[in-house]
Amino acid sequence: MKTAISLDDQTFAQAEALAQKLRLTRSELYRAALREYLARHSGEDVTAALDRIYGSGGGQDDAVRRETARRTFEANEW
Repeated sequence: MKTAISLDDQTFAQAEALAQKLRLTRSELYRAALREYLARHSGEDVTAALDRIYGSGGGQDDAVRRETARRTFEANEW
C-alpha cells in the first residue's frame, strides 16, 4: 500500500541521511520506524489491561511499583 506523509525539512534530511548510512531505501526506513513505534506503543494496552485487572490501589507505593513495572516491561523485548 502506498501513502503520503508530510515532514518538516529537518526531519526529512535526518531520515535521508540515516537511510543512506543504513543502506536502506526511504520506504524501508519509514516502514522499519513505524513498525518499531507501533511495537513500542502496543505495550501500553497491556499495561492498561493489567491496571484494570489488579486495580491501582492508589498511594505512593503503588505509583512506584507501577513505574518500576512499566520500565521493566519497556526494557525487555517481547
